[in-house]
Amino acid sequence: MGGNGRHLERTIEEIEQYEGFQKLLQSAPDEMSHLHLPLLENRIETARRTLECVEQGEPFIATWYSNAPEICTAMDLHWYCQVAGAFISAVESPHTMDDLEGMDQLSVPADCCTLLRMGLYYVDAGLLPIPTAIVAMLEPCDGITSLHEAIRTNSEWRNVPMFAPDPPYFSDERSIEYFAGELREMVAFLEEQTGCKLDMERLREIVEESNRQYELWLEYNELRRAKPCPHGLIMGMAPFAVAQGTLCGTPRATAWFRELVADAEKRVRENRPEVAQQKIRLLWYDIHPVWFGELTPWLEEEWGANVIQSMFMNTPYTLVDTSSEDSLWRGLAKRNLLDTPMIRQARGTVENFVHDIERSVKDFSIDCVVWPGHMGHKDSAASVSVMREACRDVGVPFLHIGVDQFDRRYTPVEEIKNRISEFFRAMGL
Repeated sequence: MGGNGRHLERTIEEIEQYEGFQKLLQSAPDEMSHLHLPLLENRIETARRTLECVEQGEPFIATWYSNAPEICTAMDLHWYCQVAGAFISAVESPHTMDDLEGMDQLSVPADCCTLLRMGLYYVDAGLLPIPTAIVAMLEPCDGITSLHEAIRTNSEWRNVPMFAPDPPYFSDERSIEYFAGELREMVAFLEEQTGCKLDMERLREIVEESNRQYELWLEYNELRRAKPCPHGLIMGMAPFAVAQGTLCGTPRATAWFRELVADAEKRVRENRPEVAQQKIRLLWYDIHPVWFGELTPWLEEEWGANVIQSMFMNTPYTLVDTSSEDSLWRGLAKRNLLDTPMIRQARGTVENFVHDIERSVKDFSIDCVVWPGHMGHKDSAASVSVMREACRDVGVPFLHIGVDQFDRRYTPVEEIKNRISEFFRAMGL
């Protein structure tokens, strides 16, 4: 393991943790187990593969979701996301509060996004395996750039080569062409640093497979328009993790999407939704908080509220044209620059917020819109009044709370529940 030994403790714990969940589901399966188990298996396999790469000296990278994962799949290059641990609910992780308290000790302003501060804490505390290289991000916020610079000054990470695809601000054809060039540069960087080579025919096969997954995801979202909606929050969130995660572009992911669509079709046909009593159809317009595992059952049981759509459930994706090498690169550029959630909204103009809200409200018969107002999304805070006006135009109530999606201490969950209850009562929901 060399100098990476102490950096593997959390990875080993993660494997043990998810194997426990896996055994529990296998020993006492329910009607959703066939959809949950493949996701657990993937998380276990990803963590095990990280261990193998470290122990056997194989190349692997640290990167983010939305950095064209089809490329890594085509190169047979293993990767993990540096901030994945911050998305694990406090119910699942015994380290959540310790990590938050450790994060508080960093010499970083407390008003910076908790996700980015947590990512820096993981590096600073030696909790992440040191990769062969890093593919960074420069979007959707300036704080990410600061995180990368802080990583570059860490004594153990400073010599890890880093490449950051440069995102243009605009969304025109010139911008797509430019970002396609950045993805090509990224491939050249990965080939040089890892020794893994990209075969364009293999990439074409992977992208065609991922196209099938996005088609099925769109089909699934059409089924979520049904009243009542066939599934609850978790199944609505899962497609993003499959389409943009380490299963991206694999037949296993396509098979999972087919199972998801089939289950939703059956529930719509039989009028047997996963969430039994549905009275309020809710658009949670932001990323999902790690404490949703506590809030969601309360929404369902207390108010009959189901989260039908969110940023991460949204599917504004266009399929990639694989007929030529140029169209393939341009399609991947558009998917990862203009289509993926949060990047799609925050790196562009306010029209992106307005269009997504209006489309979701109309297409999914949404009863109300909640903008949680994550403390790290200061770029979006300026758009709150515009979003409220857009909701007024389409005739749905709008609630702005003010939370930290990754730290329940910022706004306690009980206070959030009270705010939502007052809102539902005031709006006659």
